[in-house]
Amino acid sequence: MKIGLITDNIDKQSAGVGSYSKSLCNALLSIDKKNKYVFIHNSFNNYYKGKSEIIIKSANNPIFYFLRKFLLFPLRLYKEKFDIVHDTYHFFPLLFNRKTKKVVTVFDIIPIVDPKNHRFASYVSHSLLLKWVIRRVDKVLAISDKTKQDLITYLNVPENKIVVTLLAADKQYCKINNSKLIDNVKHKYGISSPYILYVGTLEPRKNVPALLEAYAKIKKKIPHKLVIVGKKGWKYKKIFETIDRLRLNDDVLFTGYVLNEDLPALYNGADLFVYPSFYEGFGLPPLEAMQCGCPVITSNTSSLPEVVGNGGIMVNPNNISELSKHMEMVLKNKNLRQKLIKSGLKQAKKFSWEKCARETLKVYEEVYREK
Repeated sequence: MKIGLITDNIDKQSAGVGSYSKSLCNALLSIDKKNKYVFIHNSFNNYYKGKSEIIIKSANNPIFYFLRKFLLFPLRLYKEKFDIVHDTYHFFPLLFNRKTKKVVTVFDIIPIVDPKNHRFASYVSHSLLLKWVIRRVDKVLAISDKTKQDLITYLNVPENKIVVTLLAADKQYCKINNSKLIDNVKHKYGISSPYILYVGTLEPRKNVPALLEAYAKIKKKIPHKLVIVGKKGWKYKKIFETIDRLRLNDDVLFTGYVLNEDLPALYNGADLFVYPSFYEGFGLPPLEAMQCGCPVITSNTSSLPEVVGNGGIMVNPNNISELSKHMEMVLKNKNLRQKLIKSGLKQAKKFSWEKCARETLKVYEEVYREK
C-alpha cells in the first residue's frame, strides 16, 4: 500500500495533537517495513529525513492558508495516487480522488459538547465542517471511547465506522533517578520549594480557577507552591483575577511554555499532579505524570477515567472542597502517595505507541481490502 499521512500539526508543542502525529508516524515506521509511507505537512523542519516527504509551505496568513489547504493540498494528493490517505487531525476537507481510501483521526468534539467554553467559530466548524468530512471518509479513528460515544451521540456517526485507538505517553516520560538533573530543571524555571504541578493550556475548559480555589484552602497547611505549566489560551484572564482575589501571587508560579525535554524532570520533581479539567478527548498530562511516578488527582469526567483508571484519584471538578481535601490528604500521607505512585506506574503500562500503531495499521489493511 502507498499511504499518505497528513501531519500538518507536527510542529505544535507537546500537546495531544502534535504528540500524536510524531509518535504515531515514528511507531508506524518502526513496525511496518512492507508498506510505503509518505508524509505531507507544512513544517519548516524535515522530520522524516531519508523518508518520502512532501512539504507544502505557505505564508502564515488566512488567504495563503486557505489556498494551501483547499487547493494545493488536494491537487498534490490527487497527483500522488495514494491507496490510503490518513489525516492525523480532523479538519482536512479531503477533496480529491474518490478511489483513494480515507481515514481521519478525531480527537474530540468538545466545542459541540461544551460550547460555552469555546469560541463560536469552533462550534460552527465542528458542527458543519467536521460532520461533512466524516461523511466522506471510510474510517474514523477516535482517541478514546468517550470521543467515540460523542461522535455517535452528537454527529450520528455509525458505530461500525469508528475505531478507538488510544494514545500513549512518550517514552521520555519516566522515573528519573538523577536528582541533580531534576534540581537543575527546577532551578531553570525558578522552583525552589516543594510543589504541586499542573500542565495544560490556560483556558476555561481546563478549570484552573477551581485548582486555585482548592489550593488556597490548604496552602497554610502545607509548604508547597503551585506550579502552572502551559501557555495562555482563550479567556485566560479569569485565572489571574482569581489569583489576585485569593492573594496567591507569591504562592503560584507560571512557567509559560516548557521545553519537551524539561517536562519529565518537572513531573518527577513534583509531589502531586492535579488536573481538574472539565472535558478531555484523552488527557495526556495525567498519563505522563503517572509514567513519571508522580501521584495524580484528576476529574471523574469525559475520557479521564479511561486514562487514569485505578492509577490515581478522581474527583468531581465542580466540587472544590472535595478537590482540596484529596490534595491535602495525598501531600500529608506518605503511604497514600507511595500507593498512588505504584498504581499509576502500573496503569501507565497499559498504553503504548506501538499498540496504537498496530491498531491503526489494522484499519489501513481493512479499508484497503474493501477496495
